[in-house]
Amino acid sequence: MAPEAYIAVLVATPLGGLGLFLLLDEFRLRRIRAAGRSDSLFRCKDCGLVYTDDPGMERSRCPQCGKTNDVITF
Repeated sequence: MAPEAYIAVLVATPLGGLGLFLLLDEFRLRRIRAAGRSDSLFRCKDCGLVYTDDPGMERSRCPQCGKTNDVITF
């Protein structure tokens, strides 16, 4: 193997690994940001189901039993 090719492999391998790590980390961060949206949280008073609805909703109908519920505040 020529010395130039050997040096190129020694430099390209860690840089490629670092690039792959950064790409995978970016995909992970996007998935976390998408999961952490600020949906409103509700708990049904009849069946006890905990569910989410669009942000800003003050009342929402339970998808399981149909009862209208208020937002849970912490």
